[in-house]
Amino acid sequence: MRLILRGGHVVDPMNGVDGPADLFVADGRIVPPFPEAEADRVLDVAGCIVMAGGIDLHSHLGGGKMLLARELMAEDHHRHRYRAEGALRAGSGHAVPCAFHTGWMYARMGYTAAFEPAMLPANARGAHLEMADIPVIDRGAYALLGNDDFTLGLLAAGEREAVRDAVAWTLRATGAIAVKVVNPGGIEAFKWGLRKIDLDEPGPHYGLTPRQILLGLTEAVDALKLPHPVHLHGLHLGLPGSAQTTLATIRALDGRRVHLTHLQFHSYGRGGPFGFTSGAAEIAELVNASPNVSVDVGQVMFGPTVTASGDTMSQARNAAHAHPKRACVMDIECEAGCGVVPFRYRHRNLVNALQWAVGLELFLLVEDPWRLALSTDHPNGAPFHVYPELIRLLMDRDHRNAVLETLPAAVREVTHLADIRREYTLSEIATITRAAPARLLGIDAEYGHLGPGAVADVAVYERKGDWAATFAAPRHLLRRGRFVVENGELLGEAALEPGVVHVLDLPDDLPVRRRAARFFDEVRGLSLASFELAEEEYAAGGLERHPLRAG
Repeated sequence: MRLILRGGHVVDPMNGVDGPADLFVADGRIVPPFPEAEADRVLDVAGCIVMAGGIDLHSHLGGGKMLLARELMAEDHHRHRYRAEGALRAGSGHAVPCAFHTGWMYARMGYTAAFEPAMLPANARGAHLEMADIPVIDRGAYALLGNDDFTLGLLAAGEREAVRDAVAWTLRATGAIAVKVVNPGGIEAFKWGLRKIDLDEPGPHYGLTPRQILLGLTEAVDALKLPHPVHLHGLHLGLPGSAQTTLATIRALDGRRVHLTHLQFHSYGRGGPFGFTSGAAEIAELVNASPNVSVDVGQVMFGPTVTASGDTMSQARNAAHAHPKRACVMDIECEAGCGVVPFRYRHRNLVNALQWAVGLELFLLVEDPWRLALSTDHPNGAPFHVYPELIRLLMDRDHRNAVLETLPAAVREVTHLADIRREYTLSEIATITRAAPARLLGIDAEYGHLGPGAVADVAVYERKGDWAATFAAPRHLLRRGRFVVENGELLGEAALEPGVVHVLDLPDDLPVRRRAARFFDEVRGLSLASFELAEEEYAAGGLERHPLRAG
């Protein structure tokens, strides 16, 4: 279909557009202007906001931990059923939507892509099969490294080239687009009885410190020219004093690229009358001064959810605070951990209220939106479908302060949130939800913008009474030039089609593969064939390869 979107307010930061403009679509792409007489359809979107389809850089979509989360949230299945194809279905609709409903919920917010940030390589087959059930949105995954025996052994032996090749082979074998590191060395240490490990504390067995593991993997990622830097879940998640560890980690990297994920959970100080305060200002200051660092926030929002993480250290602690009172913490294939703990964030709980404020401080104090991606670390801080309310908090200071006034007074004593006057612009919202995630992942040649040649993923929002209402649902959503949402309603056939899988163009003839085969045979008792995925196993809906280029 050749389509003209006429008269909308186009917000496209990658191409410097923020104002009235027409948009031209043909063959699933944004194209230069063509005569109206050649259009199959001209759609009047005057008064509407037009952006590229949203891209969620960090959202737990599939794999074992999400299946466990749904098992633990039976009540959520029944309270949030939804209707599809004339039938009433259970879908864990609030905290952890089923895979199928996930795609629809993203489309209903104007999103067309989301990325699973913690795919255990040993579980990659299951994760991809589950994500293949997600309709509409494109997807991708980050492979977990930094606690597995094969990589740790190479790091301990000082084999830098072998580490580099092992990273490339793992990404290729599992259909991943980036490297995720969770509590480097901490999951391995947990298996040996440790419940906390510091940045320069040697871990058991291999004698590696978290600093050494992190530096070794960031060096490998940079040597490979992977577009996305190491996606780092740092040490001491959720603990008072974690802010100092975060600052030390940034300094330890000494200019190497890193993406600090769900930074809110790593930004707590020890000060104040309760020994728990915000460290956001100092962290934001260092992030602003460190162009090698990008972040997503992991914003906490109030209400019920479920926390799911590979960080067994933190989840073993958090199990005591489960709501409802149930949890699951386990080791997986002796390669990584998994902890799933239902949770409720409460307005009147001082710690929860402080977490909410710290996240917003980070959003508002980190100055460069191109190094920032909007997230709630779904479902850990909140389910992803609260994004419209989060956008309102960022764009509307009066609303933000009104919510702050409902929280315990002590929150205003130990944070700077009430003093921050910044309000996000439409262009900044488009940056942190579209352009920046695309650039950080290295898919920005075709995604995250509305310039000629871009894939025609387009969201059209009607301005309403407040920003949450505006971004709650698009009037129209195009995916690859086809309508998925029209006049606010999901369309049948288009809303059932899967998106593509984003992967990297990596070599498949690395010598380290032979060493991996021996390791699997001698140590794990498995064949390599049971680990490596054939492309047809994860490419339902198509495969999109992206070139290697350091961001």
